Amino acid sequence: MALHFDSEEYANRLQRLTSRMREEKLDAMLLFAQESTYWLTGYDTFGYCFFQTLVVKANGQMVLLTRSADLRQARRTSTIEKIEVWIDRVNADPTMDLKNLLSDLDLLGCRIGVEYDTHGLTGRNARLLDNQLQSFGELIDASTIVSRLRLIKSPAEIAYVERAAALSDEALDAALPLIKAGGDEAAILAALQNAVLSGGGDYAANEFVIGSGDDALLVRSKSGRRRLEEQDQLSLQWAGVSARYHAPMMRTAVIGQPTARHRELYSACRETIQAMEMVLRPGNTFGTVFETHARILDERGLARHRLNSCGYSVGARFAPSWMEHQLFLSGNPQEIEPNMSVFVHTILLDSDSGTAMTLGQTYLTTTDTPKPLSRYGLDFIEV
Repeated sequence: MALHFDSEEYANRLQRLTSRMREEKLDAMLLFAQESTYWLTGYDTFGYCFFQTLVVKANGQMVLLTRSADLRQARRTSTIEKIEVWIDRVNADPTMDLKNLLSDLDLLGCRIGVEYDTHGLTGRNARLLDNQLQSFGELIDASTIVSRLRLIKSPAEIAYVERAAALSDEALDAALPLIKAGGDEAAILAALQNAVLSGGGDYAANEFVIGSGDDALLVRSKSGRRRLEEQDQLSLQWAGVSARYHAPMMRTAVIGQPTARHRELYSACRETIQAMEMVLRPGNTFGTVFETHARILDERGLARHRLNSCGYSVGARFAPSWMEHQLFLSGNPQEIEPNMSVFVHTILLDSDSGTAMTLGQTYLTTTDTPKPLSRYGLDFIEV
């Protein structure tokens, strides 16, 4: 089998999940989030774009319901022993197959947790699921149970996160020589992606972000490339990926002479990141980190140029996003604990002057000071 962790690691994860299920008085869970199934069993596929679920009973029994195209994928990449296939056909309703499977598993009338908040369960399929099971048992929204368990990384997971971070640095190594007047965004993007893949990494769960000129103020990817001018700005967001574990980075580079506004915004970004590092430790919450971010930027008069979040937990993720559920935003009570991998950023977008400045990197939390995983530090990039 093509597994990234040993059997003991997977057994420990299953024990943690079933223990939490018993605490929540759940007799079973329906896992629709691909990262949940990957974390629990190693199952690696993009087949979650179709109806697919892993049934996990509180006694540890697991059954995967999937399509025929993923049968061998599951056998090859996972610890799952029992796999059921629903048949593709016109007007197929795989939730009927699921209901029959749950009945065979003696779950009639039980409390069943469902991962609703995931790209692996479309709105249509969720409606079919609810309609099919409304009189079968009690359905509970259990969307965050596995994602919260995944917050704390094991030593084996940390090794993959650190390798991903090294690939992020190697990607920037490859891109920097191309960031210059006349440089082609397409070549820069290709260099970033090539460094990750040629280094043994994976495709990222979402597209890398690249934008220059006015598009440097965008924080999402878009189609279309341009060449850099003598005086320009370039914003990049990318991630090294190893065994699906991500380590994002974000930078804005200035081509030519930086404006006073560029330097002002960079100073604010760096001060804010350093202040967030001081509270990114046990005893504080994700909300505390955001409140630190907001306070410093608002005191500098930059409230309308900042965003309403300043990072998120990262780990093993699948398309369309490498962001986890747990964001650094106002009021988030999630406590910071050791061995979390998190992406912390400050993004300032001044549409009045057309100036962008971004700064972000991945950290590993510890019992005290967080460990930045990039060797690049927080230096200003000007070429």
